[in-house]
Amino acid sequence: MRTIRHLAAVGAFTALAVGGTVAFGATASAAPNVTPQGVCGQAYKTVNSAPVGSLGTVYLTYNSSNGMNCVATIRANPGSAKYMSTYIHVPATDEWAGDDGKFTSYAGPGYVYGKGYCVSWGGHIDNVYVSVENSNCASLKEQRTTEIR
Repeated sequence: MRTIRHLAAVGAFTALAVGGTVAFGATASAAPNVTPQGVCGQAYKTVNSAPVGSLGTVYLTYNSSNGMNCVATIRANPGSAKYMSTYIHVPATDEWAGDDGKFTSYAGPGYVYGKGYCVSWGGHIDNVYVSVENSNCASLKEQRTTEIR
């Protein structure tokens, strides 16, 4: 009887370990395939982007059905957690949104209402910062800045 219980326990542990590997393996392999739509939502279309050096990209997306903008900073090579941020600002309404902290693959999302407004947005990965001012409006020419601190 004791042998049967021991075999059952070993079998249960093995099943749990294999199941855990399958469950966690899918998450780990999905990280490099992060997209702006995966972070912001499928209805959001990429309307602008800015490289963060060679470390990744900040994406500006827009949902035409509700007038919302979304930003996300996505690493080119996910891995150990690094300090990252993403932000968006609508100067005309002074509405802000963003996210910052230590992340393995992306920072965000940050949402603001932006229909008919210029937006300023950006983010950083590690020590590389990018900002885009007066973006996506016909009246002003956008200004891009990349800075290494």
